[in-house]
Amino acid sequence: MPEYAPLELPENPKLAGNITHFARALRRAGLPIGPGRVIDAIRAVEVAGFTERRDFYWILHACFVNKPEQRATFAQVFRLYWRDPRYLEHMMSMMIPAVRGVQEERKAQSAEKRAAEALLDGAEAPDIAEKEGDEEAQVEIDASLTMSSQERLRTLDFEQMSTAEMAQAKRMIARLMLPVKPIPSRRGQASLIGSRVDAARTLRAAMRQGGEMQRIMLKTPRPRWPNLVVLCDISGSMSQYSRMVLHFLHAVANEKGAGWARVHAFTFGTRLTNITRHLRQRDVDAALAAAGAEAQDWEGGTRIGAGLEAFNRTWSRRVMGQGAVVLLITDGLDRDDPDRLAHQMQRLHLSSRRLIWLNPLLRWEGFAPKARGIGAMLPHVDSFRAGHSIASLEELGAAISQREDTGEKARLMQMLGAA
Repeated sequence: MPEYAPLELPENPKLAGNITHFARALRRAGLPIGPGRVIDAIRAVEVAGFTERRDFYWILHACFVNKPEQRATFAQVFRLYWRDPRYLEHMMSMMIPAVRGVQEERKAQSAEKRAAEALLDGAEAPDIAEKEGDEEAQVEIDASLTMSSQERLRTLDFEQMSTAEMAQAKRMIARLMLPVKPIPSRRGQASLIGSRVDAARTLRAAMRQGGEMQRIMLKTPRPRWPNLVVLCDISGSMSQYSRMVLHFLHAVANEKGAGWARVHAFTFGTRLTNITRHLRQRDVDAALAAAGAEAQDWEGGTRIGAGLEAFNRTWSRRVMGQGAVVLLITDGLDRDDPDRLAHQMQRLHLSSRRLIWLNPLLRWEGFAPKARGIGAMLPHVDSFRAGHSIASLEELGAAISQREDTGEKARLMQMLGAA
């Protein structure tokens, strides 16, 4: 739990009503909380007392949180509701950037915007004219370069989306496709206008006619589709991006005619988990809920080298096949031995047709490969691209079949060489 200023208790705190209102805010923020949990929380606080702020936090946490992905939302709603004496102004300033002077200039943290919306619950934005006193406020708006809400949502960072924006983004992601070109194959299939003679079929047809050859059979190359293998980092720094990428992956896995032979998905944080079978469910919510229950290390630590080693040792020969395309989704912030990480990346690269790395850190213009893990991984990928928005996923779909596409790799390799 983050450290905040001491919590001052009013003379008549009315904890039961406050806890009930707090639970309603959590429910609006997306946590499945019913009346039974609210009653249990009130009784738990009554038994444990209300003396230590850390104890109070973890008592409510134990009553209201039952999944790792709910921790960030709970922490932000708790901080805004119980810790900040001016939480309403704080949230207004965060949701209405035009209001200045209430909160320091910064972007909303993970789940903070959703927590703000849950507590506001339809509250109206403060009137800017009132904040200026008696002075008449005149606002001139230049709409010549404004974008539609859908266009803005395409380029918005997943981490900065509100609850409504997340729902709309998921609907947009469900319509995305990841087309791939077939791999050239030496095997042939029967064709009336083929470019090669099918000697075997021609001789078999002649033998049925007593050895008389009446027609020359033709064949054309049979298309062969590659497998798609996704390795997705679900550590604390990647959890929000991973959820959106898994939504995208579910749409790809269930898209008919996309071209992939099979789609295999693995998650890793502190251990490797195969979630391929869960993504075969048609309902995306049920699929991701099952995947979350299977992967017990959501929002935990990061051991990229160990996860890749487990994949190369146990799963590589089973799922890679010939010509598999690998998507690696991680920020590359690993504290393990960089030599071990580089060795496992090299093995993965040699086993794949193309290895594409999606890194949400590329959303920063000043990104540089200063972390040891990023420097160890970068030389062994074919393409290095951003993966923080809907637009970046659309660009991936356009570039995945282009073998000459390297994304940002060339520029960053120059920075590594200069260092």
